[in-house]
Amino acid sequence: MKNRFIVCLAIICLSQISLAQDVTKNSFGKGMINVVAKDSTWSVKFAPRIQFRSISSWDHDGDQYGTVEHNFLIRRARLKFDGFAYSPKLRYKIELGLSNRDISGGSAFTRNTPRYILDAVIMWNFHENFELWVGQTKLPGNLERVVSSGNLQLINRSLLNSRFNIDRDVGAQLRHHTYITDKFMTREKISISQGEGRNVTQGNEGGLQYTARLEMLPFGEFKSKGDYTQADLKREPTPKLMVGATYDYNQDAVKTRSNLGSYMILSDGSLYETDITTLFVDAMFKYKGLSIMTEYANRDASQPIAVESNGIAAVDEDGDAIIVQVGNAFNMQAGYLFKSNYEVVGRYTSTNFDSVTSRASENQYTLGVSKYIVGHKLKVQSDLSYTSLDGNDDNIMFRLGFDLHF
Repeated sequence: MKNRFIVCLAIICLSQISLAQDVTKNSFGKGMINVVAKDSTWSVKFAPRIQFRSISSWDHDGDQYGTVEHNFLIRRARLKFDGFAYSPKLRYKIELGLSNRDISGGSAFTRNTPRYILDAVIMWNFHENFELWVGQTKLPGNLERVVSSGNLQLINRSLLNSRFNIDRDVGAQLRHHTYITDKFMTREKISISQGEGRNVTQGNEGGLQYTARLEMLPFGEFKSKGDYTQADLKREPTPKLMVGATYDYNQDAVKTRSNLGSYMILSDGSLYETDITTLFVDAMFKYKGLSIMTEYANRDASQPIAVESNGIAAVDEDGDAIIVQVGNAFNMQAGYLFKSNYEVVGRYTSTNFDSVTSRASENQYTLGVSKYIVGHKLKVQSDLSYTSLDGNDDNIMFRLGFDLHF
């Protein structure tokens, strides 16, 4: 039953492909199916995505590294639909996940079903430079998270993102942009969402989540929205810079990482609630093949340690204390794209959790090489990372992967 929707969707897509002409004007990377109604009242573009990953990891054990662990996986397998309805000013996007990593995380709050839906959002340009977004999609959080997973210059995002990002949620967003001068542009984004992440149906358990982001582009817009694409594939002829800041307030949050992490369930079955704030400051710079991205993140909570009604510290099923993952992180990465479309990338990431969490600080150094065959749509990537916990040797990881995006 739970897979019937996906099966039906696949049948529809295959039937459309079988009915299509043998020759299409669409080129690779522009979508597998791209249809516009004869009267121009609607359009739809269908674009599947595949990401394969190979991971080899060595953990430090005493004075030597232990046995290597290998893992092969389909990291992402997705179906993406977008277009407009009734008017080009009313756009939509639907993205479905099929891989185990995409659909895992089901719980009683998602009615114990797979989390297929990544994005399901309507975007209405209702007046001049104003857009209203309604549905489920990424919140206007840190730059690295909002960059699509298909547009990364390393195999995956940084530890900053995995520990502190605010990801997707259901709600409404208001977006606006304006030019202060001929080139200097600002973008403002505000959001009100449920505050418990994507695909939640048994909510709202806590309060609401409020997010505000401001972006400044002093030298004008990037080519092809390059401020939200890693690697300078367009080789910007003049310097381009975007500086952004996000403030997120999750009132009465019930998860350990704002709208992500585990639910803070007390012994009587109720949920622990506390106000959680998250701050991001980030920047993207590109010029003639050089790209630099920096990020800072900070998370705080009014009462990070969950307590029972009698004031005793709460613990989870494993006997571990239930604590909001408060702390901060810094990430910086830089890459240079050669004219052969090979890119060399370096990244440094550090995370520092507050002492109440009893989590070790992390430092990670990553060196990567990418070959862009058709931009980000068809590429091969590899990277090597060294990670330490509290300054001690911990892990070496080598990753290899390819991306195929129609």
